Amino acid sequence: MCRGCFSQLLLHNDFYSGGIAGLLGKAVFTPSRRSFMACSVGAASALSAVGSAPAFAADEGADLLLRGGTIRPLAGAPTASAIAIKGGKVLAVGDDSALSGLKTGNTKIVELDGRTVLPGLIDPHNHTILAALIFELLDDVGYAKYPTREKLVAYLKKLAATTPKGQWIVGSNFDNLLQGGDFTRPELDAISTDHPIFIWYTNGHDAGVNSDALKVAGIPEDVGALPGGGHFGRGPDGKLNGIVYEESAMLKFAVHFLGKITPEVAAKAVTDYARHVASVGNTLLHEPGTIRSEWIGPFTKLSNTLAVRTSASVMFDDMKGLEPYRKLGLGKGEPVDHSLFSLYGVKIVGDGSNQTETGAQTRDYLNTTSKGSPNFDAAKMKQMVAEVQAFGLPVQIHCNGDYTIDIALDAIEAAYKSSTAHGVNRIEHATMARPDQILRMKALNVQPSFLMNHVRLYGAAYRDQIFGPERAAFMDPAGACVKAGLPFTLHTDGPCSPPGPLALIGTAVTRRCIIDNSVVGPDQMVSLDDAIRAVTIDAARQLGQGDRLGSLEPGKEADFTILESNPYKVRLDAITDIRISETWVAGERKFAA
Repeated sequence: MCRGCFSQLLLHNDFYSGGIAGLLGKAVFTPSRRSFMACSVGAASALSAVGSAPAFAADEGADLLLRGGTIRPLAGAPTASAIAIKGGKVLAVGDDSALSGLKTGNTKIVELDGRTVLPGLIDPHNHTILAALIFELLDDVGYAKYPTREKLVAYLKKLAATTPKGQWIVGSNFDNLLQGGDFTRPELDAISTDHPIFIWYTNGHDAGVNSDALKVAGIPEDVGALPGGGHFGRGPDGKLNGIVYEESAMLKFAVHFLGKITPEVAAKAVTDYARHVASVGNTLLHEPGTIRSEWIGPFTKLSNTLAVRTSASVMFDDMKGLEPYRKLGLGKGEPVDHSLFSLYGVKIVGDGSNQTETGAQTRDYLNTTSKGSPNFDAAKMKQMVAEVQAFGLPVQIHCNGDYTIDIALDAIEAAYKSSTAHGVNRIEHATMARPDQILRMKALNVQPSFLMNHVRLYGAAYRDQIFGPERAAFMDPAGACVKAGLPFTLHTDGPCSPPGPLALIGTAVTRRCIIDNSVVGPDQMVSLDDAIRAVTIDAARQLGQGDRLGSLEPGKEADFTILESNPYKVRLDAITDIRISETWVAGERKFAA
């Protein structure tokens, strides 16, 4: 998973026809006073309708009526058997008989046949554009496809045997923790000396290459460090071992195997990725910092064609690029130009990854004398957060280590006190948050978002290799949040872990690591209601959209996910495997199995 924020190697200017600014074309949008007022009025109307009378008079009838299933409008709320939709919004929720009067000759009927309807499932931290490009352009050789080193090596040898001599073999998403350790030069040479090979790690910051790749890239044996932190690993003999570190070093290879990426290719990649995440249950993705302000116009245009609703924040260095959009109510999740795309806040990357021991801790990593280090000292963090607050936006701070959480909360308290006037301030990942930090977040109205796939995929490694049993038992402490009354959310950090909200829910309620089937931190298990809230209403609120999304109440947007089985009636260990039947956004079916 990410060693900071996922490397933006594929977003380098060299790979795009017309430059990176034209990634998605050059559509231009400048918010007008008229569009701002229209968005504001629409949001106010939806808000006034929630929890009161239906947004439309009953005699107008419903456009769509789903019946004969289990409708769960909000986790923990009573269920219903039918839901009526009008104009892309929820008209009413109730029993089949109670809603039958909304049926007209023009009403479309969907028979649920016992299926379960949940509010649309939200991933509040997913690097959408970057993930889309990676999966479009590179071969996925990750753990999900090749869970053993033997299977992966066999696949690469087969690929080498069928690929014309001299052509590159490029794989992405390789997991050194789960797939047998680093991919070194001798091992890759054993796979092929007729093809240059580049295997990109799932952390985004490392790669393994063979001798032919080093030759094609022109890397001499005595190469030193490169500007921007790029460097090359060496074995005990002092020779290059094939491990390549950081963007500036990996770029030496990527320029040889990546062609020019056109706006058409980029748009196809995003479209295909959106379709995939819809197929696993998502109706909304939030892009935390890997969108650039110059892409907002063309992405807005593209958003209405995608299978999911989208949202984004920008990186701190790009904050001023949001200036043209400030009147839209940033931090409040208002749609841009009446689209299915919205803007939220500003992202700061505070430290690295615990898997690579670059997250900043207050205690040493297991069996080391290293604590990692933050990307910014406390004074710089305070300065940056103060600038975000002065700009009028909420802040999202990537913090994997507990030391970084300390300085992040200090900065938020200094700038915002406990105010949420600009939106909810978030700690991204918050992986090693301590009990006192959970209570402090509660006092400051700051909310964490947990990458629960850390537990699912790396729980055993955290326990046995990185932190030890005591500290690992409190990783991603959702249970402590419930006890403190602190809302939290769950995310995948795509492309750093596989898309799919049901895996997040299933792991939150079982705390099971699938690598060795062990339970890591049973005290941090949460109820199914709490886990579903974390990817529905609480996720919507963390994106400023709790008045529009996250529950199926009259007046809210008709975003929902249909499951083949009821998660409340299957074994907790089986939740992850429930089949997604359909996803709907704004009253339109976006995916059907």
